[in-house]
Amino acid sequence: MTLLETAQLIVRILLAVVFVAMGALHFVPGPARGMAAMIPPALRIVSPRTLVAVTGLCEIAGGIGLLVPATRVAAAICLAVFLVAVFPANAYAAGKTDRFGVFATPLVPRAILQVVLIAACLFCAV
Repeated sequence: MTLLETAQLIVRILLAVVFVAMGALHFVPGPARGMAAMIPPALRIVSPRTLVAVTGLCEIAGGIGLLVPATRVAAAICLAVFLVAVFPANAYAAGKTDRFGVFATPLVPRAILQVVLIAACLFCAV
């Protein structure tokens, strides 16, 4: 295994743990309520609780998909797209710690984190 392959494996495992853990939080009542409240009014086409459950399943499936050789590239790309898709909710909640608690990361650090996570996903896809 080359150094690049080893680095990709480590990043894949770390991302898988992060995405599966975060996805699981979508099904814990307290955090799920907080996440549902973070969904901007303009995106509430469907029930916020339903959107939270669907995004949780996406994170869990993507995390697991990173560990399966046949799906790792597709999972990595889908997770990168997913991170772009959920950013409006993070931007909506940014800085509103009184309302969203720990999920209200200030906008600039959250945007940087999103870019780093997207880059890590794409690193796993090459």
